[in-house]
Amino acid sequence: MKVDVLLGLQWGDEGKGKITDVLTPEYDIIARFQGGPNAGHTLEFNGIKHVLHTIPSGIFHPDKVNVIGNGVIIDPRILAREIAGLRERGAKPEKNLFISKRAHLILPSHRLIDNVFEDSKGNSKIGSTLKGIGPAYTDKVARHGLRVGDLMLADFRERYEQLKKEHFRIVNSYQPDKELLKIEGLLFEDYEKLWFDGLDYISDIELIDSEIFINKSIREGKRILAEGAQGTMLDIDFGTYPYVTSSNTISAGVCSGLGISPDKIGKVFGVFKAYCTRVGSGPFPTELLDKTGDRLRENGKEFGSTTGRPRRCGWIDIPALHYAVMLNGVTDLVMMKADVMDDFKQIGVCTKYRVGDKEFDFPGYETLSQEIEPIILDIPGWETSLQNINGWDALPEKFRDYVRFVEKSLNLPISVISVGPMRNQTIVRLV
Repeated sequence: MKVDVLLGLQWGDEGKGKITDVLTPEYDIIARFQGGPNAGHTLEFNGIKHVLHTIPSGIFHPDKVNVIGNGVIIDPRILAREIAGLRERGAKPEKNLFISKRAHLILPSHRLIDNVFEDSKGNSKIGSTLKGIGPAYTDKVARHGLRVGDLMLADFRERYEQLKKEHFRIVNSYQPDKELLKIEGLLFEDYEKLWFDGLDYISDIELIDSEIFINKSIREGKRILAEGAQGTMLDIDFGTYPYVTSSNTISAGVCSGLGISPDKIGKVFGVFKAYCTRVGSGPFPTELLDKTGDRLRENGKEFGSTTGRPRRCGWIDIPALHYAVMLNGVTDLVMMKADVMDDFKQIGVCTKYRVGDKEFDFPGYETLSQEIEPIILDIPGWETSLQNINGWDALPEKFRDYVRFVEKSLNLPISVISVGPMRNQTIVRLV
């Protein structure tokens, strides 16, 4: 068997959580392979809305195994709150959730470093979620991070205190304002206590050698879906650097984030919105700084599920999607939130970039470092609600024309179309 992959093709917030939840019945194991609590995957079903940050989106299916892989970084305090929320909804994560022993821990002091680093950038802030993601990955690469498996060591607390001491040396070198020494409005010592309480709360979740577990499951013929966080254009290597996350969000990250070889990758589902959004700073060629952008934001309720920040909105970006498809080896496209544009008379599509007197089909290194003029093609809108339609043939012809245009532009089928936030508002065509 192969490991199928589901990931975002834009700047995150594409709707990966919903589609993972929808596809979960076809799989035995759902595994997160990168990122941390900066992710926000929203699920809506049975009149309930639930946001997951670290836990895979198959967790509400009790017969499915969910794995937090070695490539994920974990804040025990945030994970404990997430698990508590699941239990309130009737889920039993102690029975179907496993955590890799090799996953790294986000310490409270990582979050302080994140605060002072971001504050020091002034007007050049990258838009960090301030969850300690970058500093935790930095410690991982610098080879002095703490891992989940270290919790079983007799000298864990000593290792923790030593790393915390080093972190405070860094923090104090910035002469930070007192407010920057707080986490979620709490004094460091108070948050640290909650962090250790979180460790106690999640102690009934089984720790595993996830790379051994995943490869054994492949040999046994289990169907596995690897769930990505953030989006391709936030990849640490190939995104709009430095306005990116700190992990590899592309399909190659599955190999290092779960410990599987490249020949084990099967289908790659690339999830994208029928328009575009971005949170935080950085290039956004198709951004609409007008009433149309405001309308997309309001119609789509485009406010970050992790940060609550309003998202920047714009038209769909075909050059960026071309690039993402190439990097990920996408086999199937998944279009999300087309219903947000149900009342639009015309819809813009960026088909190329213009920089100076040159046109570009891809967002190359030089392209994104310069002023980009998006070349926009206007396409007629469908001007009718999609939300109660449950089959391809019942969709309005103008919407199907829009889907066909994107498919032709990317030379790939759109296998899944979401026409609303709920599980049942999903049209599966070719999977």
